[in-house]
Formats: sequence, C-alpha cells, structure tokens
Amino acid sequence: MLTSRLQARPTIVSVIQRIDLRGVDLAAAGTDPRAVLPRAAIDVEEATATVIPIVRDVQARGAEAVLDWTERLDGVRPAHLRVPKDAIAAAVAGLDPAVRAALEESIRRARLVHSDQVRGETITTVVEGGTVTERWLPVARVGLYVPGGRAVYPSSVIMNVVPAQIAGVESLCVVSPAQADHGGLPHPTILAACGLLGIEEVYAVGGAQAIAMLAYGVDLPDGDLGHCAPVDMVTGPGNIWVTAAKRVLKGQIGIDSEAGPTEVAVLADDSADPAHVAADLISQAEHDTLAAAVLVTTSPELADAVDREITDQLARTKHVERITEALTGPQSGIVLVDDIDQGLRVVDAYAAEHLEIHTRDARDVALRVRNAGAIFVGTHAPVSLGDYCAGSNHVLPTGGSAAHSSGLSVQTFLRGIHIIDYDADALAGAADHVVALALAEDLPGHAAAITVRLPD
Repeated sequence: MLTSRLQARPTIVSVIQRIDLRGVDLAAAGTDPRAVLPRAAIDVEEATATVIPIVRDVQARGAEAVLDWTERLDGVRPAHLRVPKDAIAAAVAGLDPAVRAALEESIRRARLVHSDQVRGETITTVVEGGTVTERWLPVARVGLYVPGGRAVYPSSVIMNVVPAQIAGVESLCVVSPAQADHGGLPHPTILAACGLLGIEEVYAVGGAQAIAMLAYGVDLPDGDLGHCAPVDMVTGPGNIWVTAAKRVLKGQIGIDSEAGPTEVAVLADDSADPAHVAADLISQAEHDTLAAAVLVTTSPELADAVDREITDQLARTKHVERITEALTGPQSGIVLVDDIDQGLRVVDAYAAEHLEIHTRDARDVALRVRNAGAIFVGTHAPVSLGDYCAGSNHVLPTGGSAAHSSGLSVQTFLRGIHIIDYDADALAGAADHVVALALAEDLPGHAAAITVRLPD
C-alpha cells in the first residue's frame, strides 16, 4: 500500500516536513497520493452544529439577532448595521495615495480580464422550425462577503464586485465584519474599495450571522433606514463559520463554494530559485495558521536549499509565529518525486488552490496540469501577483475541489436558460421518438402531451 510505504520514510528537516515519493508507482492500481499528501483537517460538518442556532435566531429575530451575535462573537455592537454613505466617502478621501493607485490599477486589470468572460446568446437550429436558444442572464441580487480578521482584504472586494458588475448583477451589497478599532465599522480600506467600485450598500457584520442576514433579509434597526433585502446568491471567502453557514443555507441561497484554508503548491526542478520558492511558501503561510504550503520537487538539493531559505527568511518576517505554525503543521510539506511526470501526477491529485510552476519550460509544464484553481508560470508570476494585480481572480477552490470546480468569474453570476421554440411540423417530426421514450419510462402522460397536439 502507498500509505504504509510512506509511513516509514517521512522526515522533518528543520522547519517543514518531507514526504518521499521517489520510486512509488503512482499510476499503479490502488495507489492514491491524496492519502499521504499534506492537507489541513477541517471539519465543516462539526462547525455547522455551532452555526445552526445563529442562523435560526437571525431568521426568527432579524436585525436584533444579528447585532446580538456580532456583539457576542466580535466584541462590538455597531451603531449602524448599514454603513452610512458618508463613512464610505470618508474612507475613500482618507486613502493613502499609493494604496488608492494600487486599488485602481487592480480594478482596471480585473475588468480587462473579466470582460472577456462574458458569454453571448446562441441559437441552435435543431430541425427546420425547431430551435433552442441559450441566453445567459445575471443573478438579480448578490451578497458579497469580505473577510476581516487577522488581515484586511480590500482586494477581495475587487475580486467579488468586478465580475458581478460585468455579469450585469443589478443589486450588489457587501458585508464585512464590524471592527472595534474602527468604531464598529468595517476596516476603512475595505470601505474605500467599495467606494471606488460604486458600492453603496455595505453592512458592518461578519460571520454566520452575516450569511443568515443575507439569506433571509432583515428590517434594519432604528437609525438605519430601510431593509436589507434577501439575496439570491452569496459569494466570497470566509472562515470556517462562514463556510458552515453557507453550507447550512445552500438552497435558500446559491453559493460560490465552501472555501477552506488557503493553500499553495509549487512544482519545481533543480532550475528553481530557492529564495523565490521559500518566499512564496512563506507568503501563503502568512494568511492563517491553517494555511497550506507544499513544495513538490525532483531535486533533494533544492529541497534542502528551500528549507534553509525558509529558516533564514522567517527570522526577518513580521508574522513569524503564525507562519511557523502553518509551515510546521500537517498541511504543509516538501514532497520529493522522481521526475516532472510524477510531480504532475502529485499536483493533479492535490488540486491546489494556487499552483506555481518553477521548472524549465515552465509554460509547457503548466499546460499539462489538469487540476488547479489558478496556475502561476515561472519565477516572475508569484501568487502574490494574482492576489492583487494580475487581473485574474483570487477567489479560488480549496481543499482539492479544484479537481471539479472553478474560481470566481463572470460565469459565477450568470445562469444559462434554454428557450425551446418548435412549430407544428417540427413537433410532429419528433413525436414518435418522444412517445417511444415516454412509454419506455412508463410515463404515458408525457406521451399524451405530445399526441394530443397531433392532427387526427
């Protein structure tokens, strides 16, 4: 068995664990590298038991429940659930000029990329007199979740809002946790990003109570005029409680995905720069103690050099405790492989949220990858570029779900609708086939719905 073979060989070198897959036939029947690859253990199911009472309370008591849970969980009771427009304007006015320029450039690049994702209407003539038209229509109202915990994520405002706007979503609102340090409002840089994008409906609430508020809608309390109307869809990353609430409310609302801890995998050979690889692993570990950083390499020498670089760079890093916990956790590691072919099998099995390729002919190797949320080619395209200013979207599938799911895009906010238009002759031409299949499925009423339309 693959698992038993590996259990005898993993070692710890300084900071990050190693798993040696050299000599293991990953193509053999019964071998599944997912069983031994590093991955954070996240129990969303257990978290749902915690969030269900919150969701039900918000459904029953509305805004008061939202405020009560915000005070209890975040330590602040905002004076306003809906952020006043003048607070958004003040946040824009108070932006550092360099940050404003960076946000505006990020918006410009995201709009360029996402504008090319819009689908057009297609009309297919199936038979003479019979057509099927496919139209793509936007979701009517969307709630966009922007995290606000250890870090501030104005970039997530851009990544959610831009594709929704390009898709044509008419009603957009943003929710982000109330911050005690900012007078019960979301972080001002988040508010400023909303202002730059023209988003005026912003709520100072996070966590499961925010998802429930968006799903059910609430009448706003005294001092906040109006109503937070229920949304059709919620998108955006969050912590495990947000993910659990999205799972509980899926069906009541549409969701983009169940986001887990962030992750990066790097596929590298001996041509890679160990300082660059180490910096990229560290940058992803900076997000959270559960963040995953995985290097898959053909070169033991590179593995040693990256490990030394991690140790050296950690000494100069601000969030050293958080990063160290992430890198030394079971979700991170260095995986040794025989060659690039084996490395590709490993990274496809891992299906990383972010995958960097640091090899010779990096683009050719990247085009052979099947499973990844986003692929970063070569040493000049680190994940940090994609986080902010590549033009791509950074809301991506995690936890191996890149094997079957895509990142956030314009398509997330569009629904394909078929319009079937047949005349009498076209229906008659299909009638015998429809009747035969309906009777084969023992659904004579389906057959009768055809024959009743046919001439005697």
